This record gives sequence, C-alpha cells and structure tokens, in this order.
Amino acid sequence: MRYAPDSAKAWYVFRASYRREDKASDFLINDGTYTYIAKRYVEKYFRGKRRRFLETLIPNLVFAYTTKQKANEYVNNTPALSYLSFYYNHFEHDAQQKNPPLTIPLEEMNRFIQATCNRNEHLLFVDESQCHYKSGDMVVVTEGTFKGVEGRVARVAGQQRVVIALSNIGLVSTAYIPTAFIQTIE
Repeated sequence: MRYAPDSAKAWYVFRASYRREDKASDFLINDGTYTYIAKRYVEKYFRGKRRRFLETLIPNLVFAYTTKQKANEYVNNTPALSYLSFYYNHFEHDAQQKNPPLTIPLEEMNRFIQATCNRNEHLLFVDESQCHYKSGDMVVVTEGTFKGVEGRVARVAGQQRVVIALSNIGLVSTAYIPTAFIQTIE
C-alpha cells in the first residue's frame, strides 16, 4: 500500500483472458503502474503429495492505479496486452450510452487490499446470497491476522466473518473472527 494518492488516478479493473493476470500485472509494473491482484494460499494434491499453492482469489482480474489516458492506452494501443480489456460498470452509462470502465473508490480499494494482502487460505470471494448479515453496522477487527480490516459482520460458510464489499464485483470475506476481536465503528 505504498502508493501516493493522486486525484488524476483511479483504481481501474482490467480483465485478463485465460488467467494471464500475472503476466499483465508484470507488464504494467514494468511500465510504472501500481497494480494489485488478490491472492490466497490453497492446498492441493500434486503428484500424490499435498502442496501449498498461491492462487488468484478473483480469477482474471487485475486492479491498476492509473490515469484514464494510460488505462485506455493499455487496452487499446498496447499490442503486448492484446488479452487485456476493461471490466465494465454495467450499472452506469456515459454520454454515448455505453457502459464506462469500472473504477473502485480509493477507500474501498484500501479496505480490500488490507483484507487480502496477508494471502490467508480462508479468504473467500462470495456472492451476496451466501452472506447472512447480523446487522448493517460497520466494524473493525481489533486483533489477529486481519487487525485493522473494516467491513460488515456476516455469517458465511457457517462462521462469523467480516465481509468487505467491492463495487459491482462482489464480496470478500475474511477467515473466522471471534466476537471479542470485533469493535463497532460509530
């Protein structure tokens, strides 16, 4: 989270086809653009042995903190990124009645990065229907791996978790959080 806030920049969401999000991120980073891909550890069997692998939490999505001009250049004028496209906001229309590229507000993106940067194996990308909210209160986690994460308390997969919303994309839930580690934000 060591990027400088800039009013000319926004968090753009790009879609990289065929799971090439790491390749796209490497290209963008080499070009001087700050990117983020949410990842988590998963355990899988490989050649008969249990191994721990790093896996993308939201497949095919790359978040890039850049200007509108640079984002358009990446998608439209960079042959090396021919597999990269915008993730569009299907709930808005621009002046030409087309869906604009989706951008994530800075504070929301900061909460998302803080919740997912530890690559915890219990992170889940969930749908609204999988969450059973206890109340609409915003909370902050006060102890543990997710200390400082802000979101709403929900019951997901039978456990109490803190859920972080990501505009027009979905929800990310933390691992189990005991009630003693949660404090309501006023």
